[in-house]
Amino acid sequence: MDSKPFRLVAPYTPKGDQPAAIEQLVKGMKGGERHQTLLGATGTGKTFTMANIVQQLQRPTLVLAHNKTLAAQLCSEFQAFFPDNAVSYFVSYYDYYQPEAYLPTTDTYIEKDASINEEIAKFRHAATFNLLTRKDVLIVSSVSCIYGLGDVQDYEALAITVKRGQPFQRQRFLRLLTDIQYTRSAMSFKQGMFHVLGDTVEVFPPSGDTVIRFEMPFDEIETIQEVDSFTGEVLTELNEIKIFPAAHNVTTKEKIDGAISHIIDEVKIQEKVFLDMKEFAKAERIRTRTEYDMEMLKETGYCTGIENYVRYLGNREPGTPPETLLDYFPEDFMMFVDESHISLPQIGGMHEGNLQRKKTLIDYGFRLPSAMDNRPLKFQEFEERVGQCVYVSATPGPYEYRNTEKKHLVEQIIRPTGLLDPQVAIHPKKHQIDHITKEINETIKRGERVLITALTKKSAEDLAQYFQNADYNVRYLHSDIETMERVEILRQLRAGDIDILVGINLLREGLDLPEVSYIAILDADKQGFLRSRDALIQTIGRAARNISGHVVLYADVITPAMKGAIDETDRRRTIQEAHNKKHGITPQTIIKAIKDIAEEHSKKKLTRKKYDHQKIPKDEKKRLIEELNGQMEIAAENMEFEKAADLRDEIELLKREM
Repeated sequence: MDSKPFRLVAPYTPKGDQPAAIEQLVKGMKGGERHQTLLGATGTGKTFTMANIVQQLQRPTLVLAHNKTLAAQLCSEFQAFFPDNAVSYFVSYYDYYQPEAYLPTTDTYIEKDASINEEIAKFRHAATFNLLTRKDVLIVSSVSCIYGLGDVQDYEALAITVKRGQPFQRQRFLRLLTDIQYTRSAMSFKQGMFHVLGDTVEVFPPSGDTVIRFEMPFDEIETIQEVDSFTGEVLTELNEIKIFPAAHNVTTKEKIDGAISHIIDEVKIQEKVFLDMKEFAKAERIRTRTEYDMEMLKETGYCTGIENYVRYLGNREPGTPPETLLDYFPEDFMMFVDESHISLPQIGGMHEGNLQRKKTLIDYGFRLPSAMDNRPLKFQEFEERVGQCVYVSATPGPYEYRNTEKKHLVEQIIRPTGLLDPQVAIHPKKHQIDHITKEINETIKRGERVLITALTKKSAEDLAQYFQNADYNVRYLHSDIETMERVEILRQLRAGDIDILVGINLLREGLDLPEVSYIAILDADKQGFLRSRDALIQTIGRAARNISGHVVLYADVITPAMKGAIDETDRRRTIQEAHNKKHGITPQTIIKAIKDIAEEHSKKKLTRKKYDHQKIPKDEKKRLIEELNGQMEIAAENMEFEKAADLRDEIELLKREM
């Protein structure tokens, strides 16, 4: 295995209560403690604490995040901390996904329709490749890790090992590549393809940006080279390489033949069930649809919706959980669940959402009952696959408190910058606009920014329009705004082109805006998820990166949620003030250049290599544009506005050159 020890690289050392948190959590891990919780306030360096634990324990690690934005941010940070190790990004590769469904009320069948982001597919393959070839692996994943991924034993067993000097008939090599889902290149050449030029075979693995070139005269592997996919430049001479399948759902011909006979048996049973019920249309439907799938499987080894036959292709018993990313990890892996108060309930809800849709498809003859085994893990099954776990959140939920012994609930409240949790005030709703205007004027005068959180899209738009009419630089931000436009709005806010941002729930986790010093929370006394104790604490935390940070709750009554959020914020401020006084620390606003995000990413695997355009052949520039477009979309979706803008500029330059 090509492994190195985890080596943490950082320009600073643990400070504040980070050393104590690291020591306690490492001690718990070494002691075999299964559940631990890191209650870390916003801006206290929770990711750095996790990185220190990884370095001390030297174990493969899975970091679970609740959305792509947070996953990308975490992956970027971990790649900076571990530049010599295998840090990977594993999220859903669908830009668009419409699951197969049937609506009985209107007799409407909806075929599965999906658009796959090839850049994210590449990152997913890189994650599984790293897990099967080395030990120093850290993967940042969304809840995609609980969805079926294909049998890990088949995926590993079907990999082709090639050594220099090895006798290898070229036609057999090409046939083996086809068997593991590689396609022969015609015009374009990209991940998951191979092409042949005389005695040279080039294979483009799905997990990276480089091509493997095999020179094989006289049916012998003479040389193995890793080459740049755009310029053809030789990067490395290799003695041996393992080529993993081009798809995760790959299996052997023997397994397919065995599966088909069992599937046909189930079709006969299900057809008889419908015929006994005199449901002739459903009986005909299930028979013809399944027969077509079986023909495709026989001919190509693949069919649309192959995942619905996972029970038979994996030779599994009914009800057996699917194989997921978790099965690719070795037994001693450890997990961190970031923002666990959101991530854990999300995992718990995935299975139920899938269940009713599948049941309807089965009841009306679109799928066999065995299709039920194509599903995400149930929460209990997820728990069974995870050994030791640290839940990380500023506001842990009931599950974390229920499962974590008091001595293993570790607090990290002190910020390395000395910054305190923001002061929180309450103001009545009467004359609230006058009060907000006064606060805005003082904030802008200091050269700082404002966030206003409303409860509805309409109120956010109306408020933004009001301040725009009053000649303020203001924008609103909610889910109807296009991704690239959101990116530009956030860039303008940090740059000072916008002073006020009005939003709803997008202003909670995942946004790092140190220029913001005043947050106005409207309708703070309304009951509901957006104004719960934990939601208020998370929103208040957005102002914790600026020394002038303060939050005003606009309300006419003090709800239990408001009181709980204010009490917890005050408790943390008291601890932080005492620490600063004891150690003579003067709080300082976080200074973060807007370019930081782009500069960090230019050194990491989530971004592309910088190319000299003169070295790229003209026919390869089109493919480079496609790849950069994919990267730009990912960056935009993950709110990495500087990186997205840089990619857009490079795409425009390439288009002009063409």
